[in-house]
Amino acid sequence: MIELQDVVVAYDTRVILDHINLTIPDGETLVILGGSGSGKSTLLRLLIGLQRPTSGKIFVDGTEITSLNEEEFNKVRLKMGMVFQYSALFDSMTVGENVAFGLNQHSYKSKDEIKAIVAERLDWVGLGGYEDYMPSELSGGMKKRVSLARAIAQDAKFILYDEPSSGLDPITSGTISMLIKGMQSRLGCTSIVVTHDMQSAFYVADRIALLDKGRFIEVSSAEEFKHSTNKKVQQFINGKAEELTISARGV
Repeated sequence: MIELQDVVVAYDTRVILDHINLTIPDGETLVILGGSGSGKSTLLRLLIGLQRPTSGKIFVDGTEITSLNEEEFNKVRLKMGMVFQYSALFDSMTVGENVAFGLNQHSYKSKDEIKAIVAERLDWVGLGGYEDYMPSELSGGMKKRVSLARAIAQDAKFILYDEPSSGLDPITSGTISMLIKGMQSRLGCTSIVVTHDMQSAFYVADRIALLDKGRFIEVSSAEEFKHSTNKKVQQFINGKAEELTISARGV
């Protein structure tokens, strides 16, 4: 389980996350929505330990992580897999080496065991036999799938997705969404998906949370979210911009 208790992230007078509270039970897929600058990516950075909150507590699998040193946090990170917005593959490594990176760094498995795991995970994401390809030889969607294979190589208990369908065409985005749902079913993992893709959100989510100005203004099941009476929720679902008052000087 992941739990955030009264978490604040602020820079001087600028508040990014404003006393947020959230509990994500084991095995759930939570989609986090919000406009640019609402705090979505900050939340992911807090969970992966790339940033510390100004105040508040964060629990991951029973461990309070905000006070951990780097060595202690690394043990928590072994339970996590991260799929980055732009894949974040190592360009100088083959696909197989990218997927095996964490296993080589943090496990005592033999080369043959790692090779078998890499082959299996690539097969799971529909890229069986691509071990010797270089990232430069892959499409954007294929890179995202390699990133997912790397994230699940160590049987992650928690998978964090940062804009997994960003920059992809609708068909490829649909493939990524099916893989997200498939990994949750296959591994029983807890998934947190930050996205702007409403079709993907409704497909993969057990619950959806909407961040607005650093606070959650709606956290509900996907079906309840779709029919929410909250005006801002409906604006976000329908892509309706708020009206702006524009004053013109002289014509």
